[in-house]
Amino acid sequence: MIKDSTIYVVSVNVSEEKGTVKTPREKIEVDERGILGDAHSGKWHRQVSLLAQEDIDNFSLMDADKRQFLPGEFAENITTRGIDFKKVSLLDRFRIGEVELELTQIGKMCHGDGCAIFVEVGKCVMPKSGIFTRVIKGGVISKGDAIKYIPRPLKIKVITLSDRASSGEYLDKSGPKIKELLEEYFEDKRWHTDYHYTLIPDDAEKLRSELQKSIDENIDIIFTTGGTGIGPRDTTPDVVEKFCDKLIPGIMDHIRLKYFEKLPSAILSRSLFGVKNQTLIFSLPGSVKAVQDYIGEITKVLEHSVLMLHGLGH
Repeated sequence: MIKDSTIYVVSVNVSEEKGTVKTPREKIEVDERGILGDAHSGKWHRQVSLLAQEDIDNFSLMDADKRQFLPGEFAENITTRGIDFKKVSLLDRFRIGEVELELTQIGKMCHGDGCAIFVEVGKCVMPKSGIFTRVIKGGVISKGDAIKYIPRPLKIKVITLSDRASSGEYLDKSGPKIKELLEEYFEDKRWHTDYHYTLIPDDAEKLRSELQKSIDENIDIIFTTGGTGIGPRDTTPDVVEKFCDKLIPGIMDHIRLKYFEKLPSAILSRSLFGVKNQTLIFSLPGSVKAVQDYIGEITKVLEHSVLMLHGLGH
């Protein structure tokens, strides 16, 4: 866990042209477009860049000529001390006085001949160690200001619908399997994950209530499992469809067709994918095998879907 009590601003830096070193200032003014007077300001996701002084120092030690690189030379807007940017995640936030920044990109492609440092020494630390943010709230940032690091967990909720499992007749296996598969997927990803789980009967009203509760709790991704068939108690897709603002049919159509030849009954599933506000909702069948098949395809677009909902990833 990153401790924010010793995180502070070493330097604030501005340049009027992209690809050039930035000049340290005593303070900078930040608005909804970024830093006033800086070449990277604008209505996009990379308004303010940050780089740790520790990474600059390590880069200096590795340089063959042992040159001491200074804050701003890597074109970062804010040079920090006390935080390891290799442990932060997308959508995390940084509060510096009144200013609040949201992490939107980790690292970047090197400009090559368009980068002053790369031209000088043939490499650059920014593509691997730098981060980029957009402005949530503006204000003034000065050299020496404290930085409050605010991790932003990706909240994932699994809702199992089963009359028999909820009554204790048998153990729910599909819900825990979803969590297990997602944990494996996110193991090497740059996200903080926070899992939630609930088991309810095949009851339309209880599902509606659970979905609304999840939205109120700012859950990012909801997976339901069970109730997607054509039986009299299979009402999950009907509830979810009415609850969502948008439906995205392509991925579920793809999955049904992909597994139809091996299991013709797969075509009968009414699984669906929709969006409510900034929450993704996936309704999956109730079998463990189906859950494995579906998660394997869903994870191919999962991160991109989250980023798109937050105005990123296009």
